[in-house]
Amino acid sequence: MSGKRRVWSDSAPLLGQQHSQQKSQHQYQPRSVSLEMTTSAVPATARSVFLGIDVGTGSARAGLFDENGKLLGSSSSPIQIWKDGDCVEQSSTDIWHAISAAVKAACSLAEVSKEEVKGMGFAATCSLVAVDAEGSPVTVSWSGDSRRNIIVWMDHRAVEQAERINSRNSTVLQYCGGALSPEMQPPKLLWVKENLPDSWSMVFRWMDLSDWLSYRATGDDTRSLCTTVCKWTYLGHAHMHQNNEKDSRDMEACGWDDDFWEEIGLSDLVDGHHAKIGRSVAFPGHPLGSGLTSTAAKELGLVAGIPVGTSLIDAHAGGVGVMESVPLSDSEPKESDKEALCRRMVLVCGTSTCHMAISQNKLFIPGVWGPYWSAMVPEHWLTEGGQSATGALLDYIVENHVASPHLANRAASQRISLFELLNKILETMMLDLKRPFLASLTEDMHVLPDFHGNRSPIADPKAKGMLCGLTLDTSEKQLALQYLATVQGIAYGTRHIVEHCNAHGHEIDTILACGGLVKNALFIQEHADIIGCPIILPRESEPVLLGAAILGAVAARKYCSLHEAMKALNAAGHPSIQRP
Repeated sequence: MSGKRRVWSDSAPLLGQQHSQQKSQHQYQPRSVSLEMTTSAVPATARSVFLGIDVGTGSARAGLFDENGKLLGSSSSPIQIWKDGDCVEQSSTDIWHAISAAVKAACSLAEVSKEEVKGMGFAATCSLVAVDAEGSPVTVSWSGDSRRNIIVWMDHRAVEQAERINSRNSTVLQYCGGALSPEMQPPKLLWVKENLPDSWSMVFRWMDLSDWLSYRATGDDTRSLCTTVCKWTYLGHAHMHQNNEKDSRDMEACGWDDDFWEEIGLSDLVDGHHAKIGRSVAFPGHPLGSGLTSTAAKELGLVAGIPVGTSLIDAHAGGVGVMESVPLSDSEPKESDKEALCRRMVLVCGTSTCHMAISQNKLFIPGVWGPYWSAMVPEHWLTEGGQSATGALLDYIVENHVASPHLANRAASQRISLFELLNKILETMMLDLKRPFLASLTEDMHVLPDFHGNRSPIADPKAKGMLCGLTLDTSEKQLALQYLATVQGIAYGTRHIVEHCNAHGHEIDTILACGGLVKNALFIQEHADIIGCPIILPRESEPVLLGAAILGAVAARKYCSLHEAMKALNAAGHPSIQRP
């Protein structure tokens, strides 16, 4: 490819307003914004409001929360995505414009003035962003399209690079379950260097998406312990005896293992005190720079100088937004706060599912990422399991069945979701067949859910999925059974992760769940039945946004620590869901 490229600055017009010779099956659609609002009884003049921003796989969202952690209003705006086999790409320019639209819409709907926003934070997928010295996008795409400067988290182009890195058995690998996933950043960086040398030479900063968002907002290049430790092999515990959260400040990045980068062929990233990948790091929620820059404030419709907290990966923000959402009656009075916290696992259930548990001591668990120091809750060790395709797998199973279009039309006519209709069909089948319980409907059908590899605890990105028990039946009932078996397969995958973690030192006995899939009652009940743990759902429907907003509250010095903010702003919304 040519070293010449068209420069797209982050102040460029929206995608679709530019002429491009690139052809894609994903054509740009005019920006639309969806809105949700709850009414606040607090007088506008007395409010301190905290803004959380979350960039997921398909949209950018903004949520405004009061001092009790109650959602005042939220909005979302779609973002463009390009998919070509194992390559999945996005645009930082498009994402920033989507954030701007979502923030303005949320403030307008919730009737929150820009002066009321006292702090803000970002969460995003662990996608890889490439920019040059001017902050303009650098392509990471075979197409050469300069807009496409993000390798999305789910991109699996670097499987071969991950295998080569893992074969070296570097000591840093013991802190990510023994092996790097192709979804982490070192394999992706190596892929770019080997396949797009012109782009490699142009890049001035490689950043995790949530760090780039904070940088775009503040001009401060400080990286989060969450992103660097979880996705870049940074050894956060290098700061363990030097710094604590309450004395938080920008910390010189002393946790990079230079030998690792040299061994895998990326020694140039060590140059300039690791300038391209992060010279300084900070605890999540640490205030960045001088707050929101005047340029970013104008673009977002906010006031310059608003404190901006060091970011989190989106799933980890969900953990922060839900981990203290335990009803008082469910708490063990004899346990300390830290002991109780360490017996919980958070499931963040969306396109994929992340499984988060923390401990006071480091636990090495084969096939499970971590232990990561201060990557979610500062001064705790994080264990992170995961399933690479859960919501995505359910969509795949349902949408590729011949009966799906007709069912979708029926669901639309009833003003319910397709999954709600499938749940109703299963209930009717159970009654008609006089089955003792719903799960027995799938006694002859089984799903191995590794359709996008196995992230934990097998840690095999090449693993394949399987649906066993098919017949020539193409009816709606058969689709419902395939859907139920898929839900059960996903739940058994989570049970495998929980049991594996407990076998290696954890004592998990309570599950807290959040994300889009928790709106599906059957999905949650099957998990409770199969795992055998009570499942608690939070009061707020947007815990990832709440987790991001908590970062802003900590940056604004409303709370002296992230955990204190979690205890103040988390709240349980439903009784525990348990096995009947």
